[in-house]
Amino acid sequence: MTTTDYNSLDFSSLVAISGDEVITHSFVRDVPLAAGRRLALVTLDNGRDHTRPNTLGPLTLLEFAATMDELTARAARGEIHGVAVTGKPFILAAGADLSKVADIPSLAVGKLLSQLGHHALGKLDTLGVPSFVFINGLALGGGLEIGLNAAYRTVDASVPAIALPEVFLGLIPGWGGSYLLPNLIGIENALKVIIENPLKNNRTLTGADALALGIADVMFPSARFLEDSINWADGVIAGSEKVSRSNAPNKIERLVKWDAAVGIARKMLINRIGDVAQSPYVALDLLQAAKSGSRAEGFQREDDALAGLIAGDQLQASIYAFNLVQKRAKRPAGAPDKKLARPITKVGVIGAGLMASQFALLFVRRLKVPVVITDLDQARVDKGVAYIHDEIAALQAKNRISPDEANRLRALVTGTTDKSSFADADWVIEAVFEELGVKQSVFAEIEKIISPDAILATNTSSLSVEQIGSKLAHPERLVGFHFFNPVAVMPLIEVVNAPQTNEVTLATAMVIAGKLRKNAVITRDTPGFVVNRVLAKLLGEAMHAVDTGTSFEVVEAAVAPFGLPMTPFELLELVGLTVGAHVLDTHHAAFPDRFFESDNLHRLAEHGKILERDGKGRRTGFDKGALKIVAGGTTPMTAEEILQRVEDGLVDEIKRMLDTDVVHAAEDIDLCMILGAGWPFQMGGITPYLDRVGASERVFGGTFHTPPIRGIAASVPAVTRG
Repeated sequence: MTTTDYNSLDFSSLVAISGDEVITHSFVRDVPLAAGRRLALVTLDNGRDHTRPNTLGPLTLLEFAATMDELTARAARGEIHGVAVTGKPFILAAGADLSKVADIPSLAVGKLLSQLGHHALGKLDTLGVPSFVFINGLALGGGLEIGLNAAYRTVDASVPAIALPEVFLGLIPGWGGSYLLPNLIGIENALKVIIENPLKNNRTLTGADALALGIADVMFPSARFLEDSINWADGVIAGSEKVSRSNAPNKIERLVKWDAAVGIARKMLINRIGDVAQSPYVALDLLQAAKSGSRAEGFQREDDALAGLIAGDQLQASIYAFNLVQKRAKRPAGAPDKKLARPITKVGVIGAGLMASQFALLFVRRLKVPVVITDLDQARVDKGVAYIHDEIAALQAKNRISPDEANRLRALVTGTTDKSSFADADWVIEAVFEELGVKQSVFAEIEKIISPDAILATNTSSLSVEQIGSKLAHPERLVGFHFFNPVAVMPLIEVVNAPQTNEVTLATAMVIAGKLRKNAVITRDTPGFVVNRVLAKLLGEAMHAVDTGTSFEVVEAAVAPFGLPMTPFELLELVGLTVGAHVLDTHHAAFPDRFFESDNLHRLAEHGKILERDGKGRRTGFDKGALKIVAGGTTPMTAEEILQRVEDGLVDEIKRMLDTDVVHAAEDIDLCMILGAGWPFQMGGITPYLDRVGASERVFGGTFHTPPIRGIAASVPAVTRG
């Protein structure tokens, strides 16, 4: 295999797209060591505060490479005896500058970006003296790869986030990480960092985690981190500090464990995410190949793989989705001035079931104000309070809260059947049965008790907020506040702005959502709001296909190209078959010409299941009773027919939602589906996908995005499907 001479490459085409890059400069100072030795300390700093982390764009990498060349020359002259790299306070680097990646115009330029990373960071291996990276703060993606390219690493004990999140964004660790990490910490640990953690909502490592895995050689406390790191580096240079790496792979691991571990990971991926997302499988191929071959060969494989992903659709879709979550979610469209929001000093929760108890736990944890729950009888109330106390105890057991905080939180939670306890509540939210009359009654009763300034919130998932408030004397104080289950995990709240909802109420709801650490999207009061309306279309078409005689297997295969985390039938079982049937009925009643109801789904709900599962909850097939219930259809569809029906139906419904201002833009639809339904980042949500497959053009002769969000080349790396 002929490897690349990175020093011979012309990177001028990358410079051309870097005019507005915020450059992270490489500042060098010499640090005297013992016995006349000298360490060149390189500090990465973009001159901004902590809100703009160091990033690695083309100009940054070229400056870093030039700095390393100067230090190599100094090392050859005996002027320095080691080189160390660290970052500005609290930040090493947050990885590649994604804005520059998004601007890449061709496959060839995409490959140059990967090659530039190897060219620059790889120089840490050829300085002629020992190289160190002092991980003093945030180290993500290319930031961590700076460290991996060096010979030694120290880490600050307080570092909160170290990770290689690339596969979450449709990329792979392409500046050495895919080759260097498994050869440093072993294949199983590398699979955790490169594949498993990013797919668990971008889980990160602490400094202690990095030390335990062997990414860092030693950890020091924050107060003396730089001084201790320099002293330790001096010991390594002098030979008095010995570095032992117990997690480094040995010959037996390479011969026996390596391929088996990758094979297990591949099966896990297929079962968990299907085979639509490309980057996890490309990363797996690189990790498998990393068990043998030279560093240069590993880097060249990364160059080829990363270039293909940069050129493909999924990276651009991922960057679009990333920007939605990082930027648009923090500046919700249509949100009123936060200054209008009322202060919340006490929360009331109507209901003490599981959902209501989850609300209460979240409110007390985040707002740290008294929370009172109520229900029809004391037994239900006591059960709800006990659940909350047990969850607080579990948080304490996991060291996520201190014993003192646990005691304070428990003291703030009370339960009663006496609704007069709500008299001084500023915010009252209901989580009662999803029936219009029930919700109207509880609000009409509670309005007579609460203060004139208190805000009322409903967690309805599909009923009209306006109708729920129709019996209120002051409907302007009512807002929809739709959580997703599980409440503690799902990051979205749909804040429903009903026709009578005033700006004070809406502003208060948005501020509370932020304090709960949720992302809020404002929607108009319409059946299903956003997430459930889109899912009702998908699930309704899936059940309609089954009702006509199409097998469950064909329906699942038909919608697989969406890359969703669950099949329609897995999703129906997750939300509950009775709830799913109710959602379809509600949407059919509202839009009978566009949404299907399903008698079979009601019968399946009575039966209790669609899927057959083993003792560990893993699906093993379809339940025989369920198959008998849906038997009898005489006009089955093909997978191709179903996919086009679903795609075109989704386009039509989303276009109607935008035309009637359910939300302000297609971006809000995508944000809701990503955060509320797990729509894959690598699809970019739903509307970019519908544009790419031509469904938007088929239905309304245009696209949701102009130009469509897609890659720069049709060619992408071959993806192994084990």
